[in-house]
Amino acid sequence: MAKQTDSASLAPSDNLAPRAVAELLNVPEGTLAAWRSSGRVPLPYLKFGGIIRYRRADVEAFVQANLRGACR
Repeated sequence: MAKQTDSASLAPSDNLAPRAVAELLNVPEGTLAAWRSSGRVPLPYLKFGGIIRYRRADVEAFVQANLRGACR
C-alpha cells in the first residue's frame, strides 16, 4: 500500500522554480544548473521530466548550513 502524504507538505508554493531560488540566493540560474550537474554543492532538487523544482525547506536548510560568522 502506498504511503499517504499530508497534502500541506506538497503545496505548490513550497516547490520553487530555479529562477526563484537563484533570486533568493543571489546567484545566476546557471550556477544552480552547474551545482546540479556537478553534485558539488549539496542542494537537493526535484526533477519531473525536464522540470526542476526546489523545496523551500531544502533551500532554507541550505542557507542555514552555509551560514558563517553568526550565532545559529
